[in-house]
Amino acid sequence: MTTWIILFRGVGGATLLPVKPLAIALTEEGFEGVRTYINTGNVVLKSSDTSERVLKRITPIVLKEFDFSKAILIASTAEWAKLIADNPFPNAVCEPTKLHAYLMEREPDEVAIKALQSKAEGPDEFQIRGRVLYYYTPQGISNARLFPKIERTLGVVATARNWNTVLKLQALAEVA
Repeated sequence: MTTWIILFRGVGGATLLPVKPLAIALTEEGFEGVRTYINTGNVVLKSSDTSERVLKRITPIVLKEFDFSKAILIASTAEWAKLIADNPFPNAVCEPTKLHAYLMEREPDEVAIKALQSKAEGPDEFQIRGRVLYYYTPQGISNARLFPKIERTLGVVATARNWNTVLKLQALAEVA
């Protein structure tokens, strides 16, 4: 049985994914230990299925029950622990709302990474390690100039969580 961290992209604002009904629907689908964290599309659950199979089971449920058709990303607890351990900005953890981890569907190619580097200006910093982009915004995400360019420039589907959420999901996964 593997514990999976599921991230729904683009939840918030006009796109809602109510956590209690979502947890019920996923439990009824046979997933175990389903836990949700805040209304921004975060779920921890257990399954003996592969990541691909978990996503194939979740996608029709959220489409039918909640009219949710945006991307869903998944990481095992081992991948999540590596995401945390590989943080290239250890001094930024004291400002957890200014440090973000983007989980990407796949690792972007070098041309796309160089294109994003050419667009980076100001105090913001980012590094990519595998399929995770770490983004430190010392002036806050609302003032971050690179933020709206990341996905489009890299050409990969991604979803970001601030460091508070990253750590909370790890804690939920440990008790799932």
